[in-house]
Amino acid sequence: MNPIVSQPSFGTAGAMVSQWQTGVFDCCDNLGVCLCGIFCPLCLSCQIASDMNECCLCGASVAMRTMYRTRYNIPGSICGDCMMLGCFPLCSLCQLKRDIERRKAMNAL
Repeated sequence: MNPIVSQPSFGTAGAMVSQWQTGVFDCCDNLGVCLCGIFCPLCLSCQIASDMNECCLCGASVAMRTMYRTRYNIPGSICGDCMMLGCFPLCSLCQLKRDIERRKAMNAL
């Protein structure tokens, strides 16, 4: 029995591999996002969900982070997404919002 070592993806065959625009602990890259994440993470979650045309309640979920990674062909796994959100929920939420903002600025969203 062979273990599955990669997760299936939708529409990424032949697509270029991308990377996160900022690291998970690069909070100083956007202090506004960082402050919003610290003092009102639910608001930040809703902003992320809105940016991705999803339900507001999904913003801080593993599914949302995984969907975003898959959409932009960012390497990782569902397990890694779960660990990031479980261990560093505010940092990973801020990272996702910073990435969305940078891709918007590059017209890549």
